Amino acid sequence: MSPDPAPLRIGILGAARIAPLAIVAPARRVAEAELVAVAARDPGRARAFAAKHRIPRAHESYEALLADPSVEAVYNPLPNGLHAEWTIRALRAGKHVLCEKPLASNAEEAERMAEVARETGRKLVEAFHWRYHPLAARMKAILASGAIGKPRRYEAWFAIPLFMRGDIRWRHDLAGGALMDTGCYPISMVRHLAEAEPEVVSARSWLRAPEVDRRTEAELRFSDGRTAKIGCSMWSRTVFRVGLRVAGETGELRVANPLAPHFWHRLRVLTPAGVTSERVPGESTYTHQLRAFVEHVRRGAPVPTGPEDGVANMRVIDAVYRAAGLRPRGT
Repeated sequence: MSPDPAPLRIGILGAARIAPLAIVAPARRVAEAELVAVAARDPGRARAFAAKHRIPRAHESYEALLADPSVEAVYNPLPNGLHAEWTIRALRAGKHVLCEKPLASNAEEAERMAEVARETGRKLVEAFHWRYHPLAARMKAILASGAIGKPRRYEAWFAIPLFMRGDIRWRHDLAGGALMDTGCYPISMVRHLAEAEPEVVSARSWLRAPEVDRRTEAELRFSDGRTAKIGCSMWSRTVFRVGLRVAGETGELRVANPLAPHFWHRLRVLTPAGVTSERVPGESTYTHQLRAFVEHVRRGAPVPTGPEDGVANMRVIDAVYRAAGLRPRGT
């Protein structure tokens, strides 16, 4: 049977602030994808979102969107604490799912999501968009080339200021906290570049509210002796910082803004012979991600952020929270 040549028809679960950047704009650039429906808890908000972004149908509820036979796949940008419930519902309704990061509230939820994806034969992809930009592959190629010798130390960080006290990312019942919202990225970066799963050696969290971290740092270790550090915040003295560093036996790889390189980034390799600097061309990370999602659904092309990877990332997040003396979200 030949792949379906028609565009992949996608519905959006929730009129989230991230949706225009993460799915609406990319869908206009990817001919193989088409947004056909949106649903929100407030039907009026769904209708306004649909009208603004020229989406044909606004459903009165999430359930109605999942029952829509014209919707083949769902983009799930709901709060973290709702990822598992509505992703599982979508999979069981026969929809493929592109789920925002982090995949779930905790590893146990992520494992259930992965199991349902296997049972239903539907595709589940975690939306770690940075992994789909050519910069991610370029970083790995540099490390594999031996340009800095054998890597020994990985460091990654992501800090932003989140001033709004009422933002859902501060809500414990919705699986909020800095490690969930920003820290999941440095963990993903370290795991991606090391190509191994780390053990959490130690961690510390600074709280904004009971059990809700505004800043978290952790020391990690790999079985072969390599080490790593991740740092994240949504409220700290570090107002904004996004980058990574890999120290090898003979040099270093440093990348400023590996998260959204389509806006701006800088990759540098430092060795005794000197410093080289480059920028890796590419479209928006979200456009690369949507194109890869369509290829995965239509033709079975592999993706780097499938459910197994999502489970592994959540296991590290859970372990960091435990090491910091906090409970994993949703527990």
